Amino acid sequence: MEFFDQLQQQTNSEREYLLGAPIIHAALAGTATRAQYIAFLTQAYHHVKHTVPLLMACGARLPERLEWLREAIAEYIEEEIGHQEWILNDIRACGGDTEAVRHGQPALPTELMVAYVYDRIARHNPASFFGMVNVLEGTSIALATQAAGVLQDKLELPAKAFSYLTSHGSLDLEHIEFFKKLMNRLENDADKAAVVHTARVVYRLYGDIFRSLSAPEHDHATA
Repeated sequence: MEFFDQLQQQTNSEREYLLGAPIIHAALAGTATRAQYIAFLTQAYHHVKHTVPLLMACGARLPERLEWLREAIAEYIEEEIGHQEWILNDIRACGGDTEAVRHGQPALPTELMVAYVYDRIARHNPASFFGMVNVLEGTSIALATQAAGVLQDKLELPAKAFSYLTSHGSLDLEHIEFFKKLMNRLENDADKAAVVHTARVVYRLYGDIFRSLSAPEHDHATA
């Protein structure tokens, strides 16, 4: 079995924890509120703005034997620059306060997820970053486009309020194939173990972000 498939198999229970978040079911059923959607976008902003810095940190620490992976990171950076601004545009289209979001603080699970991945890159194995990639891109493919369609219909919001979700649903189909090829090139067992471990933890933390959106105190624009 190739490593990409092993990665999916070995993180299955943690993926189910994420997908079991009540807010995900509410979004797909069309019962999520506009405030909850803005709260989701708010937390997305607070982790997506770290994507490029995390990519840079990972690339800087990769050993020479993974030079091919550093080249792939350069491609990822080019693709990911500015995506946090898409999110702010979506929040604006929903009637949310973008400046409050930009200058606000993330929810605790969001802060922990970002800090955890920085720590894994700096103190453990920089290849760990790709555990986070597995979680975020895999989740986007599974949920983004479908959720955007349901939410737009039920909340009666314009298409421009869903640029982040709709772009990532389709964009990440290509990204996941690229990611799959990269993971299947990994040969070192320590690198593979680092990716699996990080994916497991990030699934839990990302799941906690979604669970935080169901709490009343997060049901507002600056959650």
